[in-house]
Amino acid sequence: MRGAKTVYILPNLFTTASLFCGFYAILAAIDGRFSFAAILIFVAMIFDGCDGRVARLTHTESAFGVQYDSLADLISFGAAPALIIYRWSLHYAAIEPLVPSKLGWFTAFVYTACTALRLARFNVQVDHADKAVFIGLPSPSAAALVAGFVWAGSEFHWDGSRLIMLSTILTWFAALAMVSNFKYYSFKTFKPQSRLSFSKAILPGCIIGLIFLEPAPILFIFFLAYGLHGPIWTLWRMNKRRQGQQGQGH
Repeated sequence: MRGAKTVYILPNLFTTASLFCGFYAILAAIDGRFSFAAILIFVAMIFDGCDGRVARLTHTESAFGVQYDSLADLISFGAAPALIIYRWSLHYAAIEPLVPSKLGWFTAFVYTACTALRLARFNVQVDHADKAVFIGLPSPSAAALVAGFVWAGSEFHWDGSRLIMLSTILTWFAALAMVSNFKYYSFKTFKPQSRLSFSKAILPGCIIGLIFLEPAPILFIFFLAYGLHGPIWTLWRMNKRRQGQQGQGH
């Protein structure tokens, strides 16, 4: 009986670890340790990616686990990245004469609220959603985009007070992408081919090597590309569908 309880608790331990990373990232951002705070968001993503897989492997999926995961995600991928970019850049809007004084905290709040909406929509649609795609940018990816920007900025010694508008645009993009209807490839149905060309086989190794060499800019660029691929893919599909309808009309 005790072993069964331990197995049941195991996925929630990963969720708790993700929550802890988000909580500690907030403390680090308050202390001005922005690179460390951003790194903790990526560590939280690793734990968040493990809890569901562990639950499926141990057959301990539960409604409680789903709800707890969403609450932890709201902290780790909602409040934490919002506060990180607010402390690094957005709060300077209050003293910048050319920028509305309340723009900073309002942007951070909108991001947090959109994360909550994204998580609520995911929970409602989880049982009948297409596993191949996400509807709207996933909250961990949005958090990685925001935190990755701050991490890269800190590593390259960018002055956050001079990047208020860029930080605002990026945060609003991540927020609105989460609650959009843009489709994002989920990688859940991805199956590696048994035979790969040399170039395809070596590409993942090169990417991992680049991440180890320059993690901050590479991760930011990757998640920026992922964030942009949703609207680009959606517009491409719409254009292709329109061309197909015009072809049938002729």
